[in-house]
Amino acid sequence: MKIAYQGEPGANSHIVCREHYPEADAVACASFEDVFAAVSGGDADLAMIPIDNSIAGRVADIHHFLPTSGLHIVAEHFLRIQFSLLGVPGATLDTIKTVHSHVHALGQCRKIIREHELTPIISGDTAGAAREVADAADPTQAAISPPLAAEIYGLDVLASDIEDEDHNTTRFVVLSRDPDVPARGQATITTFMFNVRNLPAALYKALGGFATNGVNMTKLESYMVGGEFTATQFLAEVDGHPDDPGLARALEELTFYTTDITVLGVYPADEFRR
Repeated sequence: MKIAYQGEPGANSHIVCREHYPEADAVACASFEDVFAAVSGGDADLAMIPIDNSIAGRVADIHHFLPTSGLHIVAEHFLRIQFSLLGVPGATLDTIKTVHSHVHALGQCRKIIREHELTPIISGDTAGAAREVADAADPTQAAISPPLAAEIYGLDVLASDIEDEDHNTTRFVVLSRDPDVPARGQATITTFMFNVRNLPAALYKALGGFATNGVNMTKLESYMVGGEFTATQFLAEVDGHPDDPGLARALEELTFYTTDITVLGVYPADEFRR
């Protein structure tokens, strides 16, 4: 089995793949678009995609790929994010002047960047930043990367656990070409997208069915569609299985106020939620 992820070896997505799918071959891809294409085209069986972070919020661009990818969410996993400040052998906290990393990682480690007056430089991903620093062999450069990257790229750990908040956690979803809907009776998450009709209070009315049927909605995000500055498309997540009577009624009521509904996945809730 092959599981694709965005980034280079040692990235957080790679760590999640190793942790939850140790028997699979982890396939590094340069971009999220490449990850989706790898699974859609049959070059990989699964995709590991970060979707939310407890500090930085939603991961940009994912919502553009999900609705049109034809792929299905089949699992979710949470990773407590731990970052280290890495430098080439011989580098110290006194020698470094610049720090390379993904834009989200830089935003999650502002305190150490400010404390040491470092100049942040954006890289494609956290592990790629470590490789760039290793290739440069410059003691004035450092990378904010997962600890695994130090081992892979032969760098020294100059500081550990440098993330600003100890609750820094990223949620990943696993995508497959085929749905894998769990049986009722276990904790389940249903993810879907919908477009509201152009009617007064359409969103209010669309969501009313979830409230009256006792369905807990854990996510609701809006997106602009077609270049118009009106939020007409929404990504939602709810607790429950579509075959549960309450959720089935809520989804039926949703159709009255929407132009389309796309179920992106029905999958087991990760134990982290409990």
